[in-house]
Amino acid sequence: MAIVDLIMPKMGESIIEATILKWVKQVGETVDMDETILEIATDKVDSEIPSPVQGVVKEILFKEGDVVEIGKVIARIENDAPQASEPKVEQPKVEQPKVEPLKEAQVEVVQTAAVEEVPFVSQPQTVVTNQVTEVASKVSNYSNDTSKRFYSPLVKSIASKENIGLEELEQIPGSGAKGRVTKKDILAYVGNRTAGASVQNSSSKAVANASQVSMDQEKPAIQSLGGADEIIQMDRMRKLIADHMVMSKRTSPHVTSFVEADVTEIVNWRNAVKGPFLKKYGEKITFTPIFMEAVVRAIRDFPLINVAVDEDKIIVKKNLNLGMATALPSGNLIVPVIKNADHLNLLGLTKSVNDLANRARTNALKPDEISGGTFTLTNVGTFGNVMGTPIINQPQVAILAVGAIRKKPVVIETESGDTIGIRHMMFMSLSYDHRVVDGFLGGSFLRRIGDYLESFKRDYNI
Repeated sequence: MAIVDLIMPKMGESIIEATILKWVKQVGETVDMDETILEIATDKVDSEIPSPVQGVVKEILFKEGDVVEIGKVIARIENDAPQASEPKVEQPKVEQPKVEPLKEAQVEVVQTAAVEEVPFVSQPQTVVTNQVTEVASKVSNYSNDTSKRFYSPLVKSIASKENIGLEELEQIPGSGAKGRVTKKDILAYVGNRTAGASVQNSSSKAVANASQVSMDQEKPAIQSLGGADEIIQMDRMRKLIADHMVMSKRTSPHVTSFVEADVTEIVNWRNAVKGPFLKKYGEKITFTPIFMEAVVRAIRDFPLINVAVDEDKIIVKKNLNLGMATALPSGNLIVPVIKNADHLNLLGLTKSVNDLANRARTNALKPDEISGGTFTLTNVGTFGNVMGTPIINQPQVAILAVGAIRKKPVVIETESGDTIGIRHMMFMSLSYDHRVVDGFLGGSFLRRIGDYLESFKRDYNI
């Protein structure tokens, strides 16, 4: 009999851990090769994990709900294959070196060296020892269970050197992922500290505590709920969406610009070709791939929209990967990504949009298909909304929302004079990260998309 380790598989780019949702097979049960043995979830997608061999589940190392790092052994399966015998290797005997006790003079030298590394050596040794103990205590507190935030070793080191305790560290606003305090955040905080910082900090803490008490008082107690009220526990995906949205607003200063575009030519063209298009290519032509085609052309004109931010560095993405926000039957939202969208024509974009949307609704997307996006398009018009102010999908720096297309009376300029006509009009809104995208760039990019849509000309023959 051979024992085969079941490893938590890598589920896509940038994914380092996964949550075990359900063990389909239990200890002692048989499992066939490629038969589902458990279900897992990442912050991207849920997946079923097949067994690599046929055999019997011998051991399960993690329970349902545990978060496990990629590459760790999560179970062991016993199969009928003979186990290879390993040759016995005799370990050489290693003589342990004899450790002689330090002499008194040596002890004094070591103690002196340790004290010399501590600042303020002019102070009495008892004071220095107390300072070292106090700083060590603070450093140990940075990683205790009372902290709700993760602190990197570098941040902890800076905090200990600057004599910043856990309570004070918790008050520092973080600009990193999920509100984490970065090196830049703590250095900026240290630079702004003054002699009266401790007094101000105490005052701010009192205000914060008072605000928290006020907020707690404003929260209705569970006993005050009426008999007709219902409490709904957020599911895992809703929690992830909530965390991601809050993190995005904390990370990026959002600015939203609006443009109204005349899409009459697009509406007329789609109405004329949707039947022949479906018959010839087997695909339904929607407005989304047409909008994406205009976005691709505008990004080529303004490549600094297709970027990401890493602290004080701007990373210009050479690949143009378009995300498309898709509503699920559960009411949640997922963003599948069309990789290298600038390499596809209208037919290619149409096939990609339809395929990803259909598989998103049946939970059949692969992890790589919902990661790596560089720009996102969301169609709020599908809900009957004329416009919206979307939240940026981090780590991107911009997101476009297109509204419902409606007929409106519009002033039409002609060579013979202005007239009033009925046109199909649509609002577009672009939310962008004002750290790296200023009003000129964001506004010009949005206007360019509108120009491409208004100048849409295509042969009706398919």
